[in-house]
Amino acid sequence: MKVKFLGKNQGVLPYSPGLLDAVSRNNLSPMDLYFGYDLWTAYEFSYLNSSNQPVLEILEIKIPMSTKQTVESKSLKLYLASFYKKKFTKLQKALKLIEKDLSFLLNARVQVKKINKLLHPPKSYLITGKSRVIARDKIFRFEGFRSICPVTSQPDWATLYFHSASDQVNLQTLSKQLKSYREQGDFHETCIENIFLNLCQDQNLSNLTVFGRFLRRGGIDINPLRSTAKQSVFKHFRDIYQ
Repeated sequence: MKVKFLGKNQGVLPYSPGLLDAVSRNNLSPMDLYFGYDLWTAYEFSYLNSSNQPVLEILEIKIPMSTKQTVESKSLKLYLASFYKKKFTKLQKALKLIEKDLSFLLNARVQVKKINKLLHPPKSYLITGKSRVIARDKIFRFEGFRSICPVTSQPDWATLYFHSASDQVNLQTLSKQLKSYREQGDFHETCIENIFLNLCQDQNLSNLTVFGRFLRRGGIDINPLRSTAKQSVFKHFRDIYQ
């Protein structure tokens, strides 16, 4: 993976779509077999309004999971940071520009919007060592999920959420699988996709949604969702530690 900025010291650069860097996805199976997307939350987006006053906003960036590439996170951070001296009469003009640049980079329709309020986490049941089976149509969560960034070797932390409207899931087997990632190097998207596919295949599930809520780094979090259903039960909520 060759990137322009990852692992390098870099100050704030002037706005340019050339700041954005794309990295290849490790797609694990044909995209038409399931559904999903990656929700990126940018907590530190600032620009100048029509009165030349700085404004700080939280943005949601929705990237289809079907893209052959995704945006490299440090390049996105530098790109968004470059807006801090850029003037817009309306926020919507800035959002349209970001959408245009990211959609061009990834050759897909990327959606960007302002977040006024992140919802609280849904009511869910904690997966523990004593847990056995997910009841149908209930949400379960696994706290303290840990994986290793394959580039920086630094740990990434998350709470993972699971839902099945019709199937039951063996939680003891699932818990063992999730713990196996604690020393494993993979990107957020690959981790969630692996977990989702392994669950579907190993436990013969036809109805499942997996949503990873990762702890943010550098003002950005990446939250992949993979599902057998086009309509998800999950909204873009925020865990308390985020």
